[in-house]
Amino acid sequence: MIVIGIDPHKSTHTATAVDPVTNTDLGSIRIDATLTGYKTLIAWAKSWPTREWAVENAYGLGHHLAQWLLVLGEVTLDVPTTATARVRELSRGGRRKNDRIDAAAAACVAALQGDARPVDPEGSAEILGLLDERRTNLSGSRTRIVNQLHALLRQLLAGGAPTSLTAAAATALLRGFRARSEVDRVWVGLCRDLIADIRRLDGQLAENEKQMARVLDEHGTRLREVDGIGAVTAARLIGRTGRASRFPTAAAYANYNGSAPVQIASADTDRHRLSRYGDRQLNSALYTVAVVQIRMPASAGRAYYDKKIAEGRKPAAARRALKRHLSDHVWRIMLADEKHRRRPEENQSARAA
Repeated sequence: MIVIGIDPHKSTHTATAVDPVTNTDLGSIRIDATLTGYKTLIAWAKSWPTREWAVENAYGLGHHLAQWLLVLGEVTLDVPTTATARVRELSRGGRRKNDRIDAAAAACVAALQGDARPVDPEGSAEILGLLDERRTNLSGSRTRIVNQLHALLRQLLAGGAPTSLTAAAATALLRGFRARSEVDRVWVGLCRDLIADIRRLDGQLAENEKQMARVLDEHGTRLREVDGIGAVTAARLIGRTGRASRFPTAAAYANYNGSAPVQIASADTDRHRLSRYGDRQLNSALYTVAVVQIRMPASAGRAYYDKKIAEGRKPAAARRALKRHLSDHVWRIMLADEKHRRRPEENQSARAA
């Protein structure tokens, strides 16, 4: 088995073949990041019929090539950039760095079964991630337009507009206003344009949520059975988590989403502080679920929160404990969903065999 390491860049990729037994560099090639370049790479790799690919940052710059290799049935691994940096430092020293060395470092990490992990084919999790990102952009645009409308109405009307401004409320306010000058008429026209933009964005956000619900139905997740998790939150949790089984434990997932506290220990001092690391979008989603459950008197989250308060925790600390508890619960549900989806595929493969 030969390992081919890939050091990807925006316009070019460098591949280095390494014998994992002797750690020998067997050759290298540099290609353009184009379909023609990919075909050249495969033709070059056919010299080694038994091979696997180790793509550095396969979910970043190496994403397109990694997915293309998967479609061809090639064994493809993702190698984090931090792992290749460690190999490069230990084997070559900090002063030597080029694309060929980086590609070889990726291959070495994969060969040693270090931090490399299989690349997942694109599926519903990627779709949900795209829809979540689109919703974030739409929501940001709507907020900016509502702020602009607020500013115009403050100039146009005595007392301005209410804080929770909607397209319908703004239309009702303008309906009772009579323009007395050319400036007033321009203001009213701009307000109507912004109201039209808000209506359009509201429609796009509603359609976005319907798309999320359809994909979640196909995905077969049980996350929406949890109090405080609707289609939008479930889409964010799945889209930003990806394959739940890539986290070996619930603690690893909590560390990834930043809900696990950071231990500060030195001599006789041992304490924990709030983590500011991890995926902040995932952390925000878990925080929202925790707040919603606290507001629901009959929810399991509220019972857990009250238990922590009874133990002497302050409200903020109890809320953080609930968020950490929800991280474990969400991870277990996604893991069970993944196993449930995998079971029919395994049965189908067994029947085919």
